[in-house]
Amino acid sequence: MGTYLNPGNSGFEEVLNGDYIDKTGLIALINQRINTPSKLVCISRPRRFGKSYAAKMLCAYYDYTCDSHSLFEKYEISSDRTYESNINKYHVIYLDMTNLLEKVEPEKLIQFIKDNVENEILATDTNIIKGSSFDQTLINAVEKTGRKIVMIIDEWDAPIRESMVNSKEYLLFLRMLFKSSSTTPKIFAAAYMTGILPIKKDGSQSAISDFEEHSIIEPDEFAKYTGFLEEDVHKICDKYHADFRKMKKWYDGYTVGDVQSVYNPYSVICAAKKKKYTSYWRQTSAADNLLDYIEMDEEGLQGDIAQLIAGETIEINTSSFKNDVTGFKLKDDVLTLLVHLGYLAYEQKVEILGEGDDEDEIIREFVHIPNDEIRLEFSNILKMTKHEVLVDLLSNSKKLLQDTISGNEEAVAKAIDEIRMMNYAPTYYNDEQALRYVIKFAYIVCVDNYMKIEELPSGKGIADVVFIPRKATDPTLVIELKWNKSDTAAIQQIKDREYPTILKNRKGKIILVGINYDEKTKVHTCTIETVTK
Repeated sequence: MGTYLNPGNSGFEEVLNGDYIDKTGLIALINQRINTPSKLVCISRPRRFGKSYAAKMLCAYYDYTCDSHSLFEKYEISSDRTYESNINKYHVIYLDMTNLLEKVEPEKLIQFIKDNVENEILATDTNIIKGSSFDQTLINAVEKTGRKIVMIIDEWDAPIRESMVNSKEYLLFLRMLFKSSSTTPKIFAAAYMTGILPIKKDGSQSAISDFEEHSIIEPDEFAKYTGFLEEDVHKICDKYHADFRKMKKWYDGYTVGDVQSVYNPYSVICAAKKKKYTSYWRQTSAADNLLDYIEMDEEGLQGDIAQLIAGETIEINTSSFKNDVTGFKLKDDVLTLLVHLGYLAYEQKVEILGEGDDEDEIIREFVHIPNDEIRLEFSNILKMTKHEVLVDLLSNSKKLLQDTISGNEEAVAKAIDEIRMMNYAPTYYNDEQALRYVIKFAYIVCVDNYMKIEELPSGKGIADVVFIPRKATDPTLVIELKWNKSDTAAIQQIKDREYPTILKNRKGKIILVGINYDEKTKVHTCTIETVTK
């Protein structure tokens, strides 16, 4: 067993000794593609979504130098018809590009790979002759041993993301391996690459354009092998006696293809073991720097970021994204990148237009912040931003919250007037729903210390917006909105419908806020009362 050639099954055995959730069905999807025109597969996912575990699993399954039956016999793949015909039948070349970049200077990377893989090939069998080129050595090894190669490249895009200067040589290396109609079929039974970003659309990565690609946006049948599913999280919670409701609140929220409720596996395991529900998000490269992206000046981006932080879902168009971390032309390019990095959840909705023969189907795309973990990341970044638009919004929101707690009705009404005139308000300010929209941005600072609930069933009715504090010492805010009525009527409705009863178990102050907008005067008015329990 080698380091890069035929690494064996010890990596996957170690994974099994931890909190392994059965994802071996992925192997069957690769088996179906072996020695077919679709044998080259590229999977792109955010960090911490199990890509490296999958790579180790595939190494253990295909590597002919070990017997992995005992590792797989109790998992899903063992009952698949392709199981026995492919297990431990191939040479495996395994390259962890992130790890390699830590060992080798970028300009020496490709030669390092060639030298080490060739040395391991020649060491396995003295009858294998070193070829005049790297790919010829691979052909010689396949012909001499009668076994093709399954190549597994983890984080294939790391050299491109982290070392742009070396990307040309790296892509030429991949072209040599996977773009030759004369040698690629002779060498490889299959290839499996993982990465964060999809393959670029501009032709600069044509070296791997023959790969069948499955991204977080278009995962196809690979969707259920992305992250933890709901039933997986239940198993982890049962094992560690963890709170499933808190797990869902903190780490759920991703939709991948047709699969709803996809969780971040790394964070779920950390939270279960530590019994602490917080952000375990790890920034591991410059490409992950959320602050850099949300401070970009693409027109309209700051407004969208504010909407997302306030809890809104916004529509985007992913078609212009070029699958890199620099070539942004539109705000939607930045937001699409944040989907691939895992900072935003993505969802498609199909809309039918017309009827009968004129019926047409369009796909609309939407993004939102998926859960409390990522919301906390955005919140932390918001404190560091230097972008004037976001700084002003945050400053105004902080003062608004202070004025609300202190009962300064006039200041609250004036602040909402001012925020209404900013870019975040809806174009048509014509009903109570539009007012609710503005209130979300007005109180955006609450994302730090409050849980926002809209239309909370309470007493004899439904409260418009309730901010429940995470700390017992902070007051609860109950906000009722009116349109062309009065702020005092809003307060009276809170009392008449007994909204505070839903908060009967909470001690301390409950601040009742009634806000009205008068279309004739174009002015907001506010009444504030405090209830102490």
